[in-house]
Amino acid sequence: MKLTKNTEDIVRNLFATQKLAVLATQNNGQPYASLVAFVGRDDLKEILFATPKTTRKFANLKADSRVAVLINSSENRPSDFHRAVSVTATGTAEEVPVDERNHFLKGYLDRHPHLTDFIHAPSTACVRVTVNCYYMVQNFQKVIELHINP
Repeated sequence: MKLTKNTEDIVRNLFATQKLAVLATQNNGQPYASLVAFVGRDDLKEILFATPKTTRKFANLKADSRVAVLINSSENRPSDFHRAVSVTATGTAEEVPVDERNHFLKGYLDRHPHLTDFIHAPSTACVRVTVNCYYMVQNFQKVIELHINP
């Protein structure tokens, strides 16, 4: 289906209204899903999250940087079947370099101020997902692809 400006606005709206996403990683062919507090960039090119370096998700993304991130507007109500929007972002994940960490921290803490202690812990990794494509689903049937140019 053809991409419209409205598609980008819907993704940005999900970034603005949703604070949690599901991160999918894998290791040796075994998928693994994790809930993460995230922040998305307005240009749609990156999604950022933080995780302890001791987690399975971090070990998985270090072994294979390919990830998917699911963000959705569902509220666990019957109306979700007609109103909810779900977006899956596919891309590659990497730990944010130390010299870029302060820029990451500002955006992340503006969105999640209650995670200040967590994000400043030495055991926490800041992770950037560089998005290749978004797959947006509406009405559980209408699928739109949004390819991101580097």
